[in-house]
Amino acid sequence: MITLADEGFTDDEVASMRTAASVHGIGVRSVREREEFVYGLLTSLPRSSLAAIQRRIAPLLQLDVVGLLPDEVALHVFSYLPYQALLTCALVSRRWRTLADDQSLWKKLCMERNWQWRVPPNRPHGYNALDFSLSTDSDDEGMGDEEEAEDPHFEDSGHASLSVAIDSTQNTMALHSPPRYPRVRHSAPPTLASPMQFIPPKADFKLLHQTHIRLHNRMTSGSYSFSSLQTRGAPNGHTNTIYCLQLYTYPETGVQVLFTGSKDHTIREWDLATGSVVRVIDGVHSSSILSICVHNGFLASGGSDRKVAIWDLTKNAVVRVICDHHDSVLCVRFDDRRLVSCSKDKTVRTYLFPDLTPQFILGDHRAAVNAVSISPTHIVSASGDRSMRLWDAETGALLRTFENHHGRGIASIDFKPPFVLSGSSDKHLRLLDIYTAEGWSTSHESDKVTAGVALARGAVCETCGSRIFSTGEPSRLPGRQRAHEDLVRSVALSADFVVSGSYDFTVKVWDRKTGTLVADLAGGHTGRIFCVGFDCTKIVSCGEDQRICIWDFSHGINTSFINL
Repeated sequence: MITLADEGFTDDEVASMRTAASVHGIGVRSVREREEFVYGLLTSLPRSSLAAIQRRIAPLLQLDVVGLLPDEVALHVFSYLPYQALLTCALVSRRWRTLADDQSLWKKLCMERNWQWRVPPNRPHGYNALDFSLSTDSDDEGMGDEEEAEDPHFEDSGHASLSVAIDSTQNTMALHSPPRYPRVRHSAPPTLASPMQFIPPKADFKLLHQTHIRLHNRMTSGSYSFSSLQTRGAPNGHTNTIYCLQLYTYPETGVQVLFTGSKDHTIREWDLATGSVVRVIDGVHSSSILSICVHNGFLASGGSDRKVAIWDLTKNAVVRVICDHHDSVLCVRFDDRRLVSCSKDKTVRTYLFPDLTPQFILGDHRAAVNAVSISPTHIVSASGDRSMRLWDAETGALLRTFENHHGRGIASIDFKPPFVLSGSSDKHLRLLDIYTAEGWSTSHESDKVTAGVALARGAVCETCGSRIFSTGEPSRLPGRQRAHEDLVRSVALSADFVVSGSYDFTVKVWDRKTGTLVADLAGGHTGRIFCVGFDCTKIVSCGEDQRICIWDFSHGINTSFINL
């Protein structure tokens, strides 16, 4: 039998109600009769009294169902909520706040985005800002010619590759220990104890998630601080055009560095925490270094001397020098299974890693192959012949050809399955899902993004069969251009953003899903941009002005626990 005390009333309240009920004979009535009796009393009262009674009985009608559940059941209910809803739930009550702040919920949200907590090294993160000056060098050896029959009015920005004698005995690497630059803070570090007292902080997945969201919002709004690692003439910096770069985090230490390759025949490793050069790699390439790739303790480089060199960063030694291409090596990529290179000689070559046994020669392109990108199962190549080709990495079979993928030669690509991002001499970017053949382009609806075919929004390309979605609406931000005004020389792709660098001296950030321009980074370079790279905290770019520019979106934020 349920008593009044079971409904949450105190003993005194129950006694008072029973006394009143006995006076009016309510105790002998049914529940229905009592409801009618109370309703009759309420209707006899003035409106002001009804409002007061409503306020008094409202708490009796509220029931926190979730709060009454066992913790494991309540957490299971909350696990279906997005992070915005969890933040709102934390404002309801102390009980709900305890549940909404539970680390298991936020760890699940972080794992869905592959956001991992890392133990920061016992050192501040920073780099210095240096002045820069303009270079007069206008050469770009890293771009091959487009297909000759494409456009008789095309101005060739590429130059004939150098004929050099390849000396296979030059398998040496010189290491230098340059002076360090003064340390300048890059992003606000945590307060750390001395090395002997350093205690790694406990993982806080809610903080990790909120920091990633904050960085995402900064990139979307274009909120950054700008600095430059080096300029022309800086001590121990590159002495000529910088063609390529890559951010790399050493897995053993968690320390992030930047590798750059230059026309001065050297590769330099930069400590992003101090802004100094910590290693100079030279002695193998006899000409411009046009492409580098760093992975799992190894570095591969390709140059206009037709060489591909593989370095062991731990041993500070050359593993092998490959001299199979007949012209400049424009791009080199590798993973745990294979190394892939492409060249002005119109071929793509693959080698099994780590033994570097020759595997395939892919030679279907009609012009220089300017870029390759790889996954464990596929290889994508892009050429001056305006086409993009998809290959089976295991068999070397050509799976699909995207003819006239751009209106002019393709200069750069990035591949994060199933998406392929490309940049072209036609000044535009294009994102394509290789499985659904859908994506977006930065060209306006009136632009001809394929040979002689103007594609409307959602139209199907008659040549390659893919569906195009133009980003065509003009930007609402004053002074921002919707697309680049010159060749798109470098592109980079992540789950949320697309970054592009162009001969128009600008770096642009686009929304990966929609192609919407979210940030236009102008004013950093005074020459053509040859390469861009980025992570969740920063964008890095380099070019013919010998500048290494950094747009830091993490200024004032502790990012030491973020796995870059």
